Amino acid sequence: MPNKQIIDKIEKSLDKVRPMLQRDGGDIKLVDFDEKTGTVKVAMQGHCVGCAMAQQTLKQVIEAKLTEDVEEVKEVVI
Repeated sequence: MPNKQIIDKIEKSLDKVRPMLQRDGGDIKLVDFDEKTGTVKVAMQGHCVGCAMAQQTLKQVIEAKLTEDVEEVKEVVI
């Protein structure tokens, strides 16, 4: 089971990008964090599902913010 402190930091970081996603009718949910690889798995929700820009938003906005805020995070995937 992932470290609760790291999960809390990831959730707080996601809360920073969530308003941008919600303005466009979307959202994001934390699915899992692999401490060995530093990989965060998320689920895109609402209008983000199937959006042509979702992958770009994931890498350029969400992954950038998470890796900046949480040193244990190395990658974010759907």
